[in-house]
Amino acid sequence: MLAVGLAAGVALIARLLVGLINLVTNLSFFGRWSLAESSPVNATLGLWVIALPAVGGILVGLMAFYGSKAIRGHGIPEAMEQILVNKSRIKPIIAFLKPISAAISIGTGGPFGAEGPIIATGGALGSTIGQILTISDSERKTLLAAGATAGMATIFGTPLAAIFLAIELLLFEFSARSIIPVALACITGAAGHHLLFGTDPVFALSETIPEASNAALLAYSAIGLLIGVLSVVITRLVYFIEDGFEKLPLHWMWWPALGGLAVGLIGYVAPKTLGVGYRNITDILSGTMPLSLILSLCLFKLLSWSISLGSGTSGGTLAPLLTIGGAIGALAGHAIEGVFPGLAINLPLAALVGMSALFAGASRAVLTSIVFALETTHQTNSLLPLLAACAGSYSISFLLMENTIMTEKIARRGTKTPESYESDWLEQWTVGEVATRSEVFLADTSTVPEVYQYLRQAATKSQRFVVLDTDHHFRGIVSLSALITYPDQTAPLHVVMAAKQYPSISPTSSLKDAIDLMTRKQVDMLMVVSADESTIRILDYTNLFSAYQTGLREYTHREKHISVRKSLSKRFAYSKKGKPTS
Repeated sequence: MLAVGLAAGVALIARLLVGLINLVTNLSFFGRWSLAESSPVNATLGLWVIALPAVGGILVGLMAFYGSKAIRGHGIPEAMEQILVNKSRIKPIIAFLKPISAAISIGTGGPFGAEGPIIATGGALGSTIGQILTISDSERKTLLAAGATAGMATIFGTPLAAIFLAIELLLFEFSARSIIPVALACITGAAGHHLLFGTDPVFALSETIPEASNAALLAYSAIGLLIGVLSVVITRLVYFIEDGFEKLPLHWMWWPALGGLAVGLIGYVAPKTLGVGYRNITDILSGTMPLSLILSLCLFKLLSWSISLGSGTSGGTLAPLLTIGGAIGALAGHAIEGVFPGLAINLPLAALVGMSALFAGASRAVLTSIVFALETTHQTNSLLPLLAACAGSYSISFLLMENTIMTEKIARRGTKTPESYESDWLEQWTVGEVATRSEVFLADTSTVPEVYQYLRQAATKSQRFVVLDTDHHFRGIVSLSALITYPDQTAPLHVVMAAKQYPSISPTSSLKDAIDLMTRKQVDMLMVVSADESTIRILDYTNLFSAYQTGLREYTHREKHISVRKSLSKRFAYSKKGKPTS
């Protein structure tokens, strides 16, 4: 219920954000008070176009300095960092300042999309609600992810891609307790998109993309590998520029103004680089944009976006990456078509593949990239080429780059993000599989000196012992350290055990349950007792260490279980004796 209510609120904020971006754009470039959608491309301001993004940068810098520095950046890395190091606690003021600063940045010509700011805003709103209510850190993380992904689903109408975004970049887990609220939030956000923005695909194509042949599929895979390399180059370029700003003898508050000046200069030369640019993506995908304009847009958009983002202004990464990737894919498709005309390359599909592959390589959100492309275009025939290209781009990025465009910034601050989401082996193993049987059974009436004498005769190396009563019923366990440190060395064992009680656990319980119990009771071992006392064992930290080593060995150890040479030799020997060989 909280996730659905939160998503409904985020959907309204998303509509307000888009309206605010339109308002700032109309005021800045056309001098009119209007909420109608408009593009800076149609402005006739001449050289004043250079100054407008710089003015927007000054305003964003002032808001960051006097409001909150956290509004800088593209949203998702900041949300990831709060999840990993701050228990998903985001300052409430971000939910107010982020959309306003983004509207100013984008409305004055910033080369960003609305999706990054609304993801950050929705996440901040979810975190704020989670801080007001009495809930756990995990539940607050779920609300943060629900708010963030509801924003993405509202802007693009992509609920499934938004769910995958939560899994791959925000939740760092896959469980019913988190997926169900996030899924409900994304459904609500998608319903908000249909109500507030319409039901048509965001990047609608006039023609249906045909199924790709095997030869064409190979070409799309090659495009994916190429874009994987370029995703590494682009990520390093962004952070190279950011490092350059760090070295400037100027307060960071003024960096967005410098970045805005660069955006204005580039926008004066290439007006299509200004603003959100969703229309550019549609034109690239539809194949209506001239090749020279695609090349110009690719280069200038990359330069404008990387400088602006590196300056620390408020904006997103998804729309620029889609624009640049789509342009690269279209260019690569034209090149392959010119060299190998018989491959029947579909240019809109090549652009779609490039768009998706660049985001997959730069962010490593590979499932998000594939599903996003399908949901925003409704072109189901593109599924196989998208899988091939995104998998190739992801692989190259993983091999060549330690971090991603989303994680590099927080990694530099010492925060490590999970690289994989694997099942918890502690939940897969039971206590009975790990616990050890006691080598020594002691009577509860024995005194400490008698136990010492018995242990010397038994010559055991065990440190923990099972204690039974006179009827051979289980009474508990006692450690050698407890015997040595007990003040009264003449006391019987049942008195010694009374001073230190160890809880019991069933042999069918998981190791995770055992560790939770040991932590809660502050003990270093547990009694493992079945319901009928037929199984009596001891679980201590040494057993847990051994289990961990075994699990690690199963994950990393390589071993051949079938020898082809031996099998062939045995069959050859059987055949020489006249026996059947199969």
